[in-house]
Amino acid sequence: MMTANEVRESYKKFFEGKGHKIVASAPMVIKDDPTLMFTNAGMNQWKDIILGTKDPGKDIRRVDSQKCLRVSGKHNDLEEVGHDTYHHTMFEMLGNWSFGDYFKEGAIDYAWEYLVDVLHLNPDDLYVTVFEGAKEEGLARDDEAAGYWAKHVRADHIIDGNKHDNFWEMGDTGPCGPCTEIHVDSRTPEEKAKVPGRDLVNKDNPQVIEIWNLVFMQYNRKADGSLAPLPMHVIDTGMGFERLVRMLQDKHSNYDTDIFQPVIKQIEALSGKRYGFTTPTGPNGECMSEQEKTDVAMRVVADHLRAVAFSIADGQLPSNAKAGYVIRRILRRAVRYAYTFLGQKEAFLYRLLPVLVHEMGQAYPELPAQQELIGRVMKEEEDSFLRTLEKGINLLNGDMDELKAHGRSELDGVSAFRLFDTYGFPLDLTELICREHGYTVDEKGFNEEMAKQKARARNAAAVENGDWEIIRDGEQEFVGYDHTEYSCHILRYRKVTQKKSFHFELVLDRTPFYGEMGGQVGDQGALVNDDETVAILDTKRENNQSIHIVGELPKDLKAEFMACVDVEKRNASAANHTATHLLDYALKQVLGDHVEQKGSYVDPTTLRFDFSHFQKVTDEELRRVERLVNRLVREDLPLDEHRDIPLAEARQLGAVALFGEKYGDKVRVVRFGPSCEFCGGIHAKSTGRIGFFKIIGESSVAAGIRRIEALTGQACEDALYALQDTMTDLRALFNNAKDLKAALVKYIGEHDEMSKEIERFRAQTVERTKQELLNRARLVNGVHVVKAVLPLEPADAKDLVFKLRESIGERLVAVIGSTAGNKPLLTVMFSDDMVKDHGLDAGKIIREAARLIKGGGGGQPHYAQAGGKDVDAIGAAVDKVVELAHL
Repeated sequence: MMTANEVRESYKKFFEGKGHKIVASAPMVIKDDPTLMFTNAGMNQWKDIILGTKDPGKDIRRVDSQKCLRVSGKHNDLEEVGHDTYHHTMFEMLGNWSFGDYFKEGAIDYAWEYLVDVLHLNPDDLYVTVFEGAKEEGLARDDEAAGYWAKHVRADHIIDGNKHDNFWEMGDTGPCGPCTEIHVDSRTPEEKAKVPGRDLVNKDNPQVIEIWNLVFMQYNRKADGSLAPLPMHVIDTGMGFERLVRMLQDKHSNYDTDIFQPVIKQIEALSGKRYGFTTPTGPNGECMSEQEKTDVAMRVVADHLRAVAFSIADGQLPSNAKAGYVIRRILRRAVRYAYTFLGQKEAFLYRLLPVLVHEMGQAYPELPAQQELIGRVMKEEEDSFLRTLEKGINLLNGDMDELKAHGRSELDGVSAFRLFDTYGFPLDLTELICREHGYTVDEKGFNEEMAKQKARARNAAAVENGDWEIIRDGEQEFVGYDHTEYSCHILRYRKVTQKKSFHFELVLDRTPFYGEMGGQVGDQGALVNDDETVAILDTKRENNQSIHIVGELPKDLKAEFMACVDVEKRNASAANHTATHLLDYALKQVLGDHVEQKGSYVDPTTLRFDFSHFQKVTDEELRRVERLVNRLVREDLPLDEHRDIPLAEARQLGAVALFGEKYGDKVRVVRFGPSCEFCGGIHAKSTGRIGFFKIIGESSVAAGIRRIEALTGQACEDALYALQDTMTDLRALFNNAKDLKAALVKYIGEHDEMSKEIERFRAQTVERTKQELLNRARLVNGVHVVKAVLPLEPADAKDLVFKLRESIGERLVAVIGSTAGNKPLLTVMFSDDMVKDHGLDAGKIIREAARLIKGGGGGQPHYAQAGGKDVDAIGAAVDKVVELAHL
């Protein structure tokens, strides 16, 4: 029996033997594509080639195993994960590609040869689907693909599929085409004898499933819904690695293979529970047995562990925004299952990480390389959510107490949604806890609140892209490394609408404008000719080209323009970018080689750099980093740039690569003296142009991730002037003392002594006031009543009532109204016997009395304070407290 790792290698080797180049998986997290957060299909990294914006070069046949994540948008399998046997969040997609080379016949022949001749799957168990056509699109049945399949399979194993199943589209617009799916029937012989496999294809039968989809990309879907031929036919195949391994290892669940079983066995060992190899039998997983609940939880944890670990390795930390929120949601879902069904009340997932690294680390070296960081981040996130989980459960217990007090049996949808939105409680967790206490949840109301939130999010973020309008054919050439001005023409443009505003996006044939990428903001500037000037507001990066944002279109779209970058802003951004390279180098020298860049952001005024390090950087270490960076600045090291060099040559130069970044066969290397990195950004011509470097902040971003903020150039100069002005103002306050530090030390000493003297005076005042009040105390029905309105500070009022309590230990009611700072304050003190024997509660009484001063407050039964706004009513409020004591 082949192991999972052997299957992966056999696939790549087979296609390598067919002339395909083996390429590495792209990162699962996408950083520079505004249309996607995660790689959700193998074709994502080839979008620019498929769209025709990049030439594929000589490697027109490729093969890979791509890390994918499907948890949002069109492809969202999250809720099925763990409840069935074959859906996953993170999964591997085996893919072979042809860019303008072989098409339908070649793809079908290779697929059949690999599955039957190499892997020896039984041909009788294989079924294929072909596109049946769509009259509304003017598309006929894919007889071509059906004819090629007829060479290999019987006619009754070729099934027509509808547009939903057999016409693959990247999104609402973009490359698309018919596809043919390969399904495998893994049922027992007895089951196969009862129902033919063809009757179960695409019917959600867990034992008759699709394993391979061969997509024939030949169209481009336009914004108006019409189809246009692609300039180049593309073969895009995707085979579910986990499903294939399941077939080859003769298992009935992906989770029973050696992909997941080592992790599940570790879950068993740590939790003390047994995995029973069950899947839920009730509708939607309802009415599950305890063993089924345990098994679902173990599958969820095993699956989600992979998704979270690979995401962190690829540079995406859990957070409250965008991709980070998706990762946090996955992790919290796993924590919730472990907490509820596996009895794990402490961080658990991170303890499974060593097994995952052992099993997958050889195929994906980013896992062992980042293991310590991944574990730290996971543990901190788990600890944080477990605290939140406890708070949420306490809040839910309070809600259920309210239901009981009012005789209701259903928790309202608003409360259930609040638990979800604030504490991350999925509806099923709220329902589970309520059900254990005999309550139900208004699911309809919850769904209505969820729909409202989604509608708000859609309205806020909805973007409508028009079709690209072609002005002239051609590909874009970026000239920005060498020029800040260059003659150009517009290749194409489109209108983009968001909410009620709109702008236009332009693609130029030659552009010096850098599109936002790698943490460096895009250039601004203008398109200029003799007739007009069009401001370029921003430049974005999409499909490996610069997209220029303008508020209005040029009057003559076919005219020649001079593309002019705002040089001052670019130079400031470039200086900050170059400074991050020097900072990265310096941090490694001072802190150690474990330092790894985890993100950066640079614009003309901002330098922010995130890096892996497991403790606070000390002031002394920061000073050493600053000194090293500034030494490199003063050396005025020239930019040593190597463009389009082979990846292997770049590594020989010592260039630092970042985990989570995708590098092609040809790369750009930027060197400044000892600093050498892969980088596609804009840099200063020499380090001297940075001017000066100053760290202004160091903080924690997440577990094991620190952040440095710094200034360069003119920003440093401005900060120095501001500091100098502050020092001048301070000296003026101390009669222009030459030794400002000595003057401050003397002032602080005198201030401390005066503060102590004032405290002694205030204590004496409180003591005298106490004695006067004791002398004026009234006896009402045997109770000592002390009341007064005095100009006291809140702390002195508190001190006073406690001193009264020390002097009159029993049968005491003390009420002080104070008016310091023209703000009314009520302070109430009862002796313990008045609370115990007479049922008085200072906290409740003061809340009612405080209404008179237009305020509120509270406290304990024996002591409470309340503030307000109406000073004139303080006397009435004091009397109200005595009245409410019912003496």
